[in-house]
Amino acid sequence: MLARVKRAWNKDGYCDVPGLTPRSHRTFVVQKTAATFDPRASTATKNPALPGTALYTVFDVQGYVSMLLGGALSFNLIFPSNEPDLWRLMGMWSIWMFTIRSLRARDCSKNEKEALNYLFLLILLLNVIIPFFWKSFAVVWSADTIAFFGMYAWKFG
Repeated sequence: MLARVKRAWNKDGYCDVPGLTPRSHRTFVVQKTAATFDPRASTATKNPALPGTALYTVFDVQGYVSMLLGGALSFNLIFPSNEPDLWRLMGMWSIWMFTIRSLRARDCSKNEKEALNYLFLLILLLNVIIPFFWKSFAVVWSADTIAFFGMYAWKFG
C-alpha cells in the first residue's frame, strides 16, 4: 500500500488514495516527514539491529544513557555554569539528537516506530516553541521527557 500511496499525491499536495482514513493519512504524513529529515539506510538490506543482537542492545543503551546524560547537562549538574552555554543547550536537545535517532535505528515494532516518528517531529516543535515562553533548558528537557514517555504510553497503552 505504501508504494501506492507514494504515487497518490496530486499536484495540490493532497493525498488521493481512495479509502485512506484520516488516521492512516496522518500516520503516512508523519512517516514521510520523519523519513525526509532523518532517513534510513538507502540500501535494501535488512536492518542488522534485530532484537537480541549486540547492536540492538548498543542502540538501546545509547538512547537511554543519552537521555539521562542530557538531563544532567540541562539541569546544570555536569559542567556547571552561571551562563547559558553549549553544554546545557546540548542537554536540552539530547533527546531529539541522540535518543530518538538511536531508538529509530533499531528494528522495532510498528507501534514503537510510529511513536518514534511522532516524537521526532513533536520534540523538535517543543524545543523550538517552549523557549519563547520559558527560557529554561531544564524545562525543555523535562517537557521532552514527558512527551517521550507519554507517546510510548499512548502507543502501547
